[in-house]
Amino acid sequence: MTSTVGQTADSPSAPLSGFGTKGYRAFVLSSLLLVYIFNFIDRSIINILTEPIKASFGVEDWQMGLLGGPAFAILYTMLGIPIARFAERFHRVWIIAIAVFIWSLMTALCGVATSFIVLFLFRVGVSVGEAGCTPPAQSLIADYFVPKSRATAVSIYALGVPLGGMFAAVFAGFIVGNLDGPSLAAMFTAWGWDWALGLMDWQSVEGWRVAFILVGVPGVILALVVKLTIKEPPRGYTDPPNVQALEKASMKDVFKILAEKPTFWHIVAGATVASFVGYGVAQFTTSFLVRTHGLSIETAAILFGVIIGLMAAIGVFLSGYLADRFATRHPRALCWMPALGMGLSVPLYAMGYLAPTVWLALPPLMAAATLHYFYLGPMYAIVGGVVDSRMRATSVAITLFLVNLLGYGLGPPLIGIVSTMLKSAFLAGNDLGMTLETCKVVSDLSAEAAATCARADSEGLRWSIIGFCSLYAWAALHYLLAGKTLMRDMMAKEH
Repeated sequence: MTSTVGQTADSPSAPLSGFGTKGYRAFVLSSLLLVYIFNFIDRSIINILTEPIKASFGVEDWQMGLLGGPAFAILYTMLGIPIARFAERFHRVWIIAIAVFIWSLMTALCGVATSFIVLFLFRVGVSVGEAGCTPPAQSLIADYFVPKSRATAVSIYALGVPLGGMFAAVFAGFIVGNLDGPSLAAMFTAWGWDWALGLMDWQSVEGWRVAFILVGVPGVILALVVKLTIKEPPRGYTDPPNVQALEKASMKDVFKILAEKPTFWHIVAGATVASFVGYGVAQFTTSFLVRTHGLSIETAAILFGVIIGLMAAIGVFLSGYLADRFATRHPRALCWMPALGMGLSVPLYAMGYLAPTVWLALPPLMAAATLHYFYLGPMYAIVGGVVDSRMRATSVAITLFLVNLLGYGLGPPLIGIVSTMLKSAFLAGNDLGMTLETCKVVSDLSAEAAATCARADSEGLRWSIIGFCSLYAWAALHYLLAGKTLMRDMMAKEH
């Protein structure tokens, strides 16, 4: 019932407004957005820190891909559905607050990892916490907002994806460029914080470690704020009485309903492909700007996070806002808008990543980011709209299970593998006999050999990214196909 298709929210059988006052609903939505921003800051900060972590532990792109993908995706996806089932029956605000506390603590612990394996395990811990965020949050939003305004509400919530990535880029870039353990120790000494000086040997702490610690700690405080300020609304509050009176749905009931909804499966397929590309490319975009255009990590993070991230946020918001506005005249806008956006993004991404200078690359990359993110808001609106209130958290969790297991789990490692393979192929064609192994210790190489390694590193990543971005056309096709059955499958028109 989250769609604007065939709205009945203004009928006598449905509530005229959501739970609470208009101002309080805005506060709750803002709070959930802040939670989702922290969610994506903590999961995507690894993208910005790829280069210093890679150098610190002496690993290759494929290993960083494992850190950015499977380390997070496996338990995140496996726990999502059980937590969602729990959220269908129990206090959703408590679930979110506990989740925020766990993932924030694990993020801070990433900063004290003593090896690549330990860092991998702490990233797994981050995923355990973050699994408890979106399914209960989407269920709350559905009870706070009536169907006619819900696409906009879920798109505002979905802004957490690009905004979280943007803040992670800015913050992590600044930390790596300006702060490390010794500088923090000096600050603590100046402030008289002897207790902080006793926590660890700050003199040996690298900048990327500081970034993890400083990002994780505020989330612990946010968890408390969420529990104290957000009210648990009556479940199904915005549903008509005939839906509110239904018994709890079993997993069998949920899958039976979804099996009859081809719209749901096309949306999930399209979102999975888009996630596969998006997470994979995001993992290495900062690295691309550093390797190809010679930028510092701080500058690359700001360009990627602020400029491209801001345009992505605009795309996410516009997708839901325009879908609500177009619903009466163009009820299938939830499908054709994302399809159009992702289709147009393919040539724009190719232009951006092939551009000879960063300033020529930015305009097409900004336009592409705005357009390809048109899929995110409608995704949440549709997967929650093909079922009733008894099944929404589970429907969202099933979506995230598939999207993240296949998209997040496979995207970063595969793009890292392709990048490493292409780097090896480029090295095989040089006259110096360079290989991946001989390129590892740059300080031992001649200037010509070092330049050869750097060029292969850059070109391997460039072409792996371009190849991945072309897959947005495949995702667009699924959204177009979903439009054929959208009107039939959405629940709102049935009430």
